Amino acid sequence: MAIPRSLSVAFKAAALVLTASVASAQEVRPWMPSDIGQAWNLGYKGQKTTITVIDDFRSNYGIYGDLRGRTELLRHGEWTALEAGMMAPKATVLTHDFSNTKAVKLRKGLNTLNLSYGMIAKDGYSAINWSARETSIIKYARDGKAVIVKAAGNDGIAVGAANASGMVDYLNRDLVGKKSAIFVGALNAHGSVDRPASLAWYSNTAGSNPTVQNQFLVVGVTGNTTGLYGTSFAAPIVSGYAAVLGSKFTKANPTQITNQLLNTARTDTIRGYSADLHGRGEASISRALAPVSIR
Repeated sequence: MAIPRSLSVAFKAAALVLTASVASAQEVRPWMPSDIGQAWNLGYKGQKTTITVIDDFRSNYGIYGDLRGRTELLRHGEWTALEAGMMAPKATVLTHDFSNTKAVKLRKGLNTLNLSYGMIAKDGYSAINWSARETSIIKYARDGKAVIVKAAGNDGIAVGAANASGMVDYLNRDLVGKKSAIFVGALNAHGSVDRPASLAWYSNTAGSNPTVQNQFLVVGVTGNTTGLYGTSFAAPIVSGYAAVLGSKFTKANPTQITNQLLNTARTDTIRGYSADLHGRGEASISRALAPVSIR
């Protein structure tokens, strides 16, 4: 049986106090990729899209961090939801607590699901008897009904592989090859041509499977700025990107949004780029937004 396990330093955070505070503070923070401000200036802020964050919103355990210019103690889900909402300040950000195993509901317009968690069990299961929650997520990814953004994990191994303790993230395995699913790994900084970034020491990688490589992105996680480390905090950046793209390409479906993010990733901003490590490369919102239309 699969059990939940954090993909961050600790799997704790919570709440939905985002909307007013995020909407009133649309400024590029030091932890953000710099070109997100260019997207906002063009009017693309995630409007008429929905990001649903499946995470821990009820536990009594919090972690300290700083996304808004002050140190706060929040649960894991609050951090990931806040981060996604700050990246796409006009998106509707919804929360689905990890204790709720019912199917995730979609809303009108583009839906993005942020999964900053793993479902971990001993290697060797041929299949997992998923709850309605994971069943719905996997189906949405398979059918292209929502952009599914999955934190790759923090074991320093390839997606789908067993870690040193013989444990496997079965949710990762079941999202391999699903047409609107993206795995997100972490770089130690936002890369540039002049200052390429390296893979964070903890980040899982794409590995040698070409299917995983084709659906794997990396982004910078500046824990030295925020105090928040882990691929848990890489995924919300890509979730925000998906919402921002959806506010420009309003007729694009989730698979088209997914492919646009994957197809426009950069490799020239990564030190020692390798498809085995970095998949398609570093996600680039400016490149993804560049075309007049996508298909």
